[in-house]
Amino acid sequence: MAPGTTLFDTSWRDATIRSGIAAPDRLRDELLLAYAEPQRAYHTHQHLAECLTLATQHLSLAPDAGQLLFALWFHDAVYEVTRHDNEQRSAEWARRALAEAGACESDQEAVYRLIMVTRHHNLAQQDDEKLLVDIDLSILGAEPARFEESNRQLRQEYQWVPTPLYIQKRREILESFMARPQIYNTRPFQETREAQARENLRKAIDALDAGDEG
Repeated sequence: MAPGTTLFDTSWRDATIRSGIAAPDRLRDELLLAYAEPQRAYHTHQHLAECLTLATQHLSLAPDAGQLLFALWFHDAVYEVTRHDNEQRSAEWARRALAEAGACESDQEAVYRLIMVTRHHNLAQQDDEKLLVDIDLSILGAEPARFEESNRQLRQEYQWVPTPLYIQKRREILESFMARPQIYNTRPFQETREAQARENLRKAIDALDAGDEG
């Protein structure tokens, strides 16, 4: 990176150049403010940065790199832990903002579609959806210390949920990933993160069974 630039600056510029969408820097700043909201502990700048870093490393797999980058920027733009329509609202914000920036309808709809597939990560069918979901779920196959940190961060976001209920729901989610034939959709993520993800999940489930909520 050039002096004075950050990952966020570089990624935003890359998204605009690759897509041809003249999204203003003020929109980037609005998104960064959203990811810094006080109710967040996991869905923060840290998660966004991890996603954008992985995207940069795997852009050759993306059918349209600009669409992928914008989808990642917006995928958790709206995050309120007591609601169930965060993806919908994030996708709508993306479509509206990109339209205002002059994006064509096909780009708007592609970004909207990519964000919506994160509602249930097993919905991915198209190549760009599979890559975006693998990036979003990369935390499952992170190094153990980072995975454990993410567990604590998620518990902090859901601190209002009683412990027995949280343990039950969290266990169901983790077991659903373990039950998949493959957690990751793309070969690079399968080769580098699948085994670690299964080890992380196994330990996390054992910890929940022991009453450790994260």
